[in-house]
Amino acid sequence: MAKLPRSIDENLHFLCAEIDGQLSGLQGYFREPGQAAAQKVLLRAGYSYNLAAKVNNASTQGLSRKKVSHEDQNLLRNVELIARNLDLISRLARRSLTHAENVTRKEYLRPEAYAKITTQVRNSLKLIQPALARSDSKSAVRIGQTREKLDDLYDRVFRTLTADMRKSKHSADLANSLLVANEMRRLGDAMQSISKAILSVNIGQSVQFERYFTLKSLLPDAKEDDAPELEPLAETRSGSAISSVRSRDASGEPVSAVFKGGELQKVREERAGVKSWHSIYPGLAPKILSYRKRGQSAALLIEHLPGYTFEQLVLNEKNGLLAEAQKSLAKTLRDVWGSTRMEEAAEMSSMRQLARRLPEVYRVHPEFKSEPQQLGSLTLPGFDELVHAAAEREEQLKAAFSVYIHGDFNLDNVIYDPAEKKIHFIDLHRSRYMDYVQDVSVFMVSNYRLQIQDTPVRRRLARVACDLQDVAAKFAKSQKDRTYEYRLALGLARSFATSTRFVFDKSHARRMFIRARFLLELALKCPEGREARFKLPSRELFID
Repeated sequence: MAKLPRSIDENLHFLCAEIDGQLSGLQGYFREPGQAAAQKVLLRAGYSYNLAAKVNNASTQGLSRKKVSHEDQNLLRNVELIARNLDLISRLARRSLTHAENVTRKEYLRPEAYAKITTQVRNSLKLIQPALARSDSKSAVRIGQTREKLDDLYDRVFRTLTADMRKSKHSADLANSLLVANEMRRLGDAMQSISKAILSVNIGQSVQFERYFTLKSLLPDAKEDDAPELEPLAETRSGSAISSVRSRDASGEPVSAVFKGGELQKVREERAGVKSWHSIYPGLAPKILSYRKRGQSAALLIEHLPGYTFEQLVLNEKNGLLAEAQKSLAKTLRDVWGSTRMEEAAEMSSMRQLARRLPEVYRVHPEFKSEPQQLGSLTLPGFDELVHAAAEREEQLKAAFSVYIHGDFNLDNVIYDPAEKKIHFIDLHRSRYMDYVQDVSVFMVSNYRLQIQDTPVRRRLARVACDLQDVAAKFAKSQKDRTYEYRLALGLARSFATSTRFVFDKSHARRMFIRARFLLELALKCPEGREARFKLPSRELFID
């Protein structure tokens, strides 16, 4: 583990001692409330601020050096967080005293209730430096659990004070007493942030307190004192965090897995998606090792799959390996589509999906919202009008059959294992029976939207996108799916347009939005009833 520079370690020691002294003064005030006791704490504001500033300045200097390891960066950033929260404890203590001094009838202050709160915080303060120095996650968790204890104490004080309000005329005193209680409760929030910082140092990446608790519960055989190591893999746009986990079980054997935590419904959908793939096409999805839910959040521990995502293959690997992976993906898709085909019409509803997401697109790129324009006798419809007209055409063009699809078929959700020569799918919370064109269009545009401007790489991305289109076109021909290219045009228009909300580069986003408009105009120009003859200029679309 990285070691703290001596200057930071010393100032952190002095800062903890200073905060402990201020809390001792706070305890003294609550034992015997009075202005002199309050001033003793209030006048020390500069001491804690200066010490916290010294820690933060030294951390910033350390981070600004040319060569700083990831381990050192993680340590210095989290020590900054610890210092900021220690200074916050000082400010909360002073604010509580300011409110307390506004209480004229000190019996309404309920000062006896705060002895336990300050004792809890002072005991936790003593654990901070030892926990940081020894990578002691058990002590870090104890520091974080201070919040729960303070919340319980606050609830009791709150109930007492609000009951008093109903039968007392001294509402101002009781209101100020409630403000004191609230500032004291927030000491627990600061302690939990400090706990999070220490756990983040031990684990190797930023981790929420509750997320750590859930992760430990997913590793029931791990040694109690061992902190699992996390390596960030992804942060999904819906807020889920995905990490690689390395730990050891009770016998000392290494454990390697993927940890995914997030909102309960999303994680449940992911679990259901993985289970459905196991029953429909075994071997394609990873195994679920463990699942836990906690309140409105949940987490999965999933089998770690070896190999490369298609994004890694396209951007970093040699042509031979990429071609091998593409061949395996083509075979896998043909097998999945063929074996899961159901004689039930599938409605992709690309235009309805696009209409729902356009407000988000316009929030990021307001310049894309266009009104109808008149050029002489020529009327150019606004983008929304094109979407509405294309939606009416799309309603008449359901796919004749359904297949089981991935549902979020981006480059980084497809893994190729070169040792086993096998394809795996991950992030499966949107899997369902649907038109296969949904997956094809998402995969193709996920190539184009990568913000890589290197010409050879962009050509490679275009080739990968168009190669998958060729695979799907051959499948469509074998299934006598005559409107495949027309539906794909609408699917690509949707994906090009909606993907711009994730692209801040204005020129790249505009290129994508122009392609969406071009596809809509091209599809609408095709006479009704002639959709089977529609030809998609896919290669021209994907070459800048």
